[in-house]
Amino acid sequence: MAQLYFYYSAMNAGKSTALLQSSYNYQERGMRSLVYTAEIDNRFGAGQVSSRIGLSSPALLYNADTALFSDIAAEHAAQPIHCVLVDESQFLTREQVKALSDVVDDLDIPVLCYGLRTDFRGELFVGSQYLLAWADKLVELKTICHCGRKASMVLRLDSEGKPFSEGEQVVIGGNERYISVCRKHYKQAIEQGSLQAIHGAHTPVI
Repeated sequence: MAQLYFYYSAMNAGKSTALLQSSYNYQERGMRSLVYTAEIDNRFGAGQVSSRIGLSSPALLYNADTALFSDIAAEHAAQPIHCVLVDESQFLTREQVKALSDVVDDLDIPVLCYGLRTDFRGELFVGSQYLLAWADKLVELKTICHCGRKASMVLRLDSEGKPFSEGEQVVIGGNERYISVCRKHYKQAIEQGSLQAIHGAHTPVI
């Protein structure tokens, strides 16, 4: 039976790479995969899922107004779909997460969502909140902090490279604006308003 999956992590954990690999696995077996990505994130060009290691794939765009269930159902009626993959799924709305669960339950198509769990304030994105609540399978993709611990938090940096925890939830950016860290160094960086504690932490923790 089809299931709804949520693969979550901090930034730079290989979410897009994992999505592209999953999509390729279906295509290699002669199956059709449908890939979506958020319209708001155009760092690598509109309608494109790209990974840091150079892999990429065309993708359909979604925004807050996209009717995912009806769009996927129409695609499925025209040509059978064997898997739906959604990148940047933290930007989904509550209604869209429900729609994806309907794709699983009513159309029997597996849906694999990949996204950030929390924002730079340590708070859940809406899409992530409901995926954590409703997904059949939760899978954490891990990356590491400078100290060697698991990085579970994301710091946002200002124009001077200093961390801060106020402002709009969604500001698109890459390594120049965000850095993934462990909880300990997230708290230290916010309290100190500096990355000094992080830059001084280079001893791996086993």
